[in-house]
Amino acid sequence: MSRTVAIVGRPNVGKSALFNRLAGRKIAIVHDQPGVTRDRIPADCKLGNSPFTIFDTGGIGADVDLEFTSQVHAEVDIALATSDVLLFVVDGQEGLTHTDVAVAKLLRKAHKPIILLVNKIDHQKHGPLTAEFTKLGFEHVISGSAEHGLGIKRLVESMEEFLPPPEEHKEGPKNPMKIAIVGRPNVGKSSLTNAIMGDNRTMVSPISGTTRDAVDIQYHRAGNDYILIDTAGMRPRGKVNNSVEVFSAMRSENSIRRADLCCLVIDATVGITAHDKKIAGMIQEAHKPCILAVNKWDLVKDKTEDKEKLNAFIEVIQQDLFFLPYAPLIMLSAKTGASLTRLFKTIETIDAGAKKKLGTGPLNRLLATALTEHPPGVRSGKRFKLLYATQTNHDADGIMSAPHFTFFVNDHKLLPDSYTRYLEAQIRAKFPYVGLPMLFHFRDRPPREVKRSKSSGGRNETEVRRQDRGVRRRE
Repeated sequence: MSRTVAIVGRPNVGKSALFNRLAGRKIAIVHDQPGVTRDRIPADCKLGNSPFTIFDTGGIGADVDLEFTSQVHAEVDIALATSDVLLFVVDGQEGLTHTDVAVAKLLRKAHKPIILLVNKIDHQKHGPLTAEFTKLGFEHVISGSAEHGLGIKRLVESMEEFLPPPEEHKEGPKNPMKIAIVGRPNVGKSSLTNAIMGDNRTMVSPISGTTRDAVDIQYHRAGNDYILIDTAGMRPRGKVNNSVEVFSAMRSENSIRRADLCCLVIDATVGITAHDKKIAGMIQEAHKPCILAVNKWDLVKDKTEDKEKLNAFIEVIQQDLFFLPYAPLIMLSAKTGASLTRLFKTIETIDAGAKKKLGTGPLNRLLATALTEHPPGVRSGKRFKLLYATQTNHDADGIMSAPHFTFFVNDHKLLPDSYTRYLEAQIRAKFPYVGLPMLFHFRDRPPREVKRSKSSGGRNETEVRRQDRGVRRRE
């Protein structure tokens, strides 16, 4: 990856706040608790003359998160090795620490251009606080405030001086498909991401809640470009321990909304839990295309070798998630890499289905047959009538959109939900739209205008006849 800057430093100096400021949006979780960031998080910075990539990294040099210290350091090492410029962030309010000195020695070994940012200099009167950090011996020192945006312009200009020139623009995909990998904690979301990427791109641990930020990862496969969104495990709200987990859950829920497709990861050894259903409900409410990825198949394979047992196992999952009948189910293993090719073949099938449009003629013939074979019931002396239907184009931010159908009817209130599901089933029987939700929109026929009678003083003919009948009865 060309033109990259790694943001490094000890915990709680404001790296994530700076990352968000440079990215122009809130991506990384910012919190007073040290050690919140664990993964290496990328984003584009577009504040300069040409875009470049920035990496937020976990705090190093202080063992505030003992279970993940070695993994955080490994992620930082990768960032140091793959970046063109190192942005070393220190806390101007706290002053120079022994940890800062240790980190400085580590960064010098990378033999990369280093820019020292003395952060949290929120006011001119704080300017003298920068002088203490000259002891570190770095030539390029900038003071500023990530929180208030002070010194950011000068910082970006300084980084651009050391970055290689931008490559000539190559026409590529304008909108890579965004795939959100979501699920409960410890179902193997990060392991699946790493298996797809073919390396340890995201942090994996048996400790619940390892991933905290939603990490966007560019991925190219078989001529197609994707963005894999590795998300934090979503716990039930009653079991969230602190505000960091609240922010993590919010990031994961937002990832569902901004994704083109959601891959719901399920633990094959546990089966469907109440919270799996809750997350599936979020996907359904967001009207997102979906795949059910049943992970850890290698641990239950011996129990599902028989075709009959496998079908029974799948049937239980489909029954528990009956409200996502369109979502295909794939048994896979992030550990062994089993069925990853099938996973992406299914994604391609869903994408192809999203690009198809069902013609108005075939759609109306199909619906006419369905209405004739199984007419809707009568409500209040009236029966639902379908005048005609059409698949309407739907403007979406993403490249993949669910099929939208508009039904022109006499009165949509005469149509029960059960009959709507029947019509959907009839359409899917001919045109499956694998992995795609189906959205129906109803437009009622406007009431007919009633003719006015000249001799009635503006009253309509029906009112005149009704009053005449009343007069005759009284006579």
